[in-house]
Amino acid sequence: MKRGSGVWIFPVFLAAVLGFSQLSEGAPRRERQFADVIEAALTRTGPGAWRVDATISSPDTGWKKYANAFRVRTEAGKVLGVRVLYHPHVDEQPFTRSLEGVKIPPGVRVVIVEARDSVAGWGGKTARVGIPR
Repeated sequence: MKRGSGVWIFPVFLAAVLGFSQLSEGAPRRERQFADVIEAALTRTGPGAWRVDATISSPDTGWKKYANAFRVRTEAGKVLGVRVLYHPHVDEQPFTRSLEGVKIPPGVRVVIVEARDSVAGWGGKTARVGIPR
C-alpha cells in the first residue's frame, strides 16, 4: 500500500461522524408524557380494608405539569379509590405515597394502580397487584 493512500479516509470519516451527530442533535426528542407507577403494594389494615403504597415516576416540570393523582381500580375498570396529589415532585423522583381505606370487593384477585399527569391525564405504566390472602 502506498504511503498517503488512506489520507482521504480521515476527513470523510470525520465529516460523517459530525454529520450524524448533528442529525441526532437536531432530531426531536421524544419526551415522556405520562406518570408511571413503577411499583405498588397492598397492606391489610382491617377487615376488607387496605392501604395501597404507590411508587410513581413522573416527568414533573413544576406547577404546570406534574403527577397529580393515582388510583386503584379493578381489572374491569371499577375505581376503588383515588389519592389526589396536591403539588409537584420535581426534586423527588421517584416518590411513594399511600392511600388508606381502600375497600376491595370479595372475589377480586388483582387490582391495577395507575397515576395521572396534570396535562397528559391517565395513561402511563400501571402496576398489577395480586391481593394477598
